Amino acid sequence: MRTIRIGAGAGYSGDRIEPAIELAEKGGIQYLCFECLAERTIALAHQEKLKNPAGGYDPLLEARMRAVLPACRARGIKIVTNMGAANPQAAAARTAELVRELGLKGIKIAAVTGDDVLDLCRGADFPLLEIDGTVRDLGNRIVSANAYAGAGPIVEALDRGADIVITGRVADPALFLAPIIKEFGWAMDDWERLGKGTLAGHLLECAGQITGGYFADPGHKDVSGLARLGFPIGEVTEEGNIIITKVAGSGGAVTEATCKEQILYEVHDPANYIQPDVIADFSQVTVKEIGADRVLVRGGGGKPRPATLKVSIGYIDGYVGEGQFSYAGPGAVARANLALEIVRERLRLTGVEMSEARFDLIGINSLHGERLSQGREPYEVRIRVAGRTASMTEAIRIGNEVETLYTNGPGGGGGAFKSAREVIAVASILVPRELMQPAINFAET
Repeated sequence: MRTIRIGAGAGYSGDRIEPAIELAEKGGIQYLCFECLAERTIALAHQEKLKNPAGGYDPLLEARMRAVLPACRARGIKIVTNMGAANPQAAAARTAELVRELGLKGIKIAAVTGDDVLDLCRGADFPLLEIDGTVRDLGNRIVSANAYAGAGPIVEALDRGADIVITGRVADPALFLAPIIKEFGWAMDDWERLGKGTLAGHLLECAGQITGGYFADPGHKDVSGLARLGFPIGEVTEEGNIIITKVAGSGGAVTEATCKEQILYEVHDPANYIQPDVIADFSQVTVKEIGADRVLVRGGGGKPRPATLKVSIGYIDGYVGEGQFSYAGPGAVARANLALEIVRERLRLTGVEMSEARFDLIGINSLHGERLSQGREPYEVRIRVAGRTASMTEAIRIGNEVETLYTNGPGGGGGAFKSAREVIAVASILVPRELMQPAINFAET
């Protein structure tokens, strides 16, 4: 039975680069996929594109491509990535420049576009899924609207000879599903196989999570070699079964437990995991360790794809101002609580307008609140004051007020930090899939 090997080179935008190089040089893979987009990531990329029409793609695109292109070219490895973010064509053009700089020949680069549906959605009455209202209610606060495309356009680009495919917003598993469809010639309505391929993509999409990174918990789930964590390789068969492994000698671990945690990650209903290509069914999946760092996963299935596509809407949702300050030594907590009382009163006296506010003791109650955070008083503590405002001017005032604790009490504090930033929130809508019209453009190398 035919098998292909796919490596996961990144699980998010700022991920490490060295494991991808290791996969290209030592992984024996045919495809290297970089999954680098999150909901806010693409909204922020659109803001960058507004500032610079030649920008808007992943900030690490150049570093990643420069690092892996020579090894990928030498070994015939194809690259699939969503590092195009808000500007796949500019990303493809910059990659073509790198190809020329590196003196590489015969590399065909495709940019997949069409996921940007902002103009089609702006002012429409599509209901928002997480909050009340419609897209129209967001008015001119909308920054971006990107549909989750499926594997089809990537498969087409590969069929047309692309060695590198750079997309914008696609469903994360689709980056991995596309090479599987291409290599095995699966039909786009073979729901059973597409469901299995989606399972493979879901297992690989977060890179180091499945090789023990996010899994690790000292004393409970010990994992060695995390500083040189190896990223996963998926060995996928023509029938859609997958073995998860990694480069021999790399750090981390691939076990039944790491794979089971990743299967459950972000899945609300295992029998109905809705994707643009298929509604995948993970309810009958089995996981079996068959060797050191080798886990066989099989049993996925699927049902016909939905009639709609999910669209991620990025919009401006006010501003957040923040200030932090540290106290240490005897009585640190008492001084920190007094500092919070002072800042709370100062913000009231000076009329800072906040719709939400937090006054936290980091290390004591900043994550789980007072009820779950009772414990022994620490030697050191850091306060954090954060508030949501309607303007940047008001947000700046919050951090400034925390900073005045330097000389206005209580004593023994230091390490002030302050920031103010615009908040990009995310909402989702469903649109008819015909609304998205994918296109493929090739960059000149």
